[in-house]
Amino acid sequence: MGRLWRAAVIAALALVAACATAPTEQTPDTVSLLQVARFSGQPPGEALPPGWQPWTLSAFKHPTRYRLVSRQGKTVMHAAAQSSASGLVHPLALDPGTWPLLHWQWKVDELIHAADNTQQHLEDAPVRLVVSFAGNMDKLPARERMFFDSVRILTGQQLPYATLMYIWENRVPRETVIPSRHTSRIRMIVAESGRDRLGSWQEVTRNVVEDYRRAFGEEPGRITAVGIMTDTDNTGGNLHAYYGDILFRRTGPAGVTFSSN
Repeated sequence: MGRLWRAAVIAALALVAACATAPTEQTPDTVSLLQVARFSGQPPGEALPPGWQPWTLSAFKHPTRYRLVSRQGKTVMHAAAQSSASGLVHPLALDPGTWPLLHWQWKVDELIHAADNTQQHLEDAPVRLVVSFAGNMDKLPARERMFFDSVRILTGQQLPYATLMYIWENRVPRETVIPSRHTSRIRMIVAESGRDRLGSWQEVTRNVVEDYRRAFGEEPGRITAVGIMTDTDNTGGNLHAYYGDILFRRTGPAGVTFSSN
């Protein structure tokens, strides 16, 4: 296996490792939750909420530190990155056609000045909300199947059929779909961009069905995981960011929104 090929595979894993371990079938750790285990329902500290799992991208990468903290009387997840990349993942088994709306909060105090997710060597983001989907691997082009097989052989992990990443970008306009330079099965959607909203909590709601159709040109399969990731390993930056609760919703007549609460 050539050095450049191995580097490409490791780089791809750096983007999808949060979902690579997400199960594609029901297991004791796979739950059909519309309300992902709330950060706000836990006491501050190192312990993760039920269902959330830590993951490490590589033994050669420093992990981002995640810790529940209290901010304005509410518990949220604090991410502290220092030339690091790792995240948290919550396995799921959820029908996006029934619950298409993904809602979350995040807060970014500063951008990663050198980051640019359109450039392979600068792919860092202060916040990422990652959603993985199941699908028929046999439908993929031969080149993609070979890549997936190679990653599985190299790492022992099965990559998800498709992955959407919602990111905060420096300059790329909101709603831009950024294709991964490693595989066509990863698409990054710019949910926020620029400095105007730094330092304050942002509420974000995305229709994952519409976003998936726009990104991949097909209907989405079952949602297999949701994850968060703050990474500065490519640009070497130091950064703090925060994540609030994550939940799925459905819409009713005239756009009325229903949640799992």
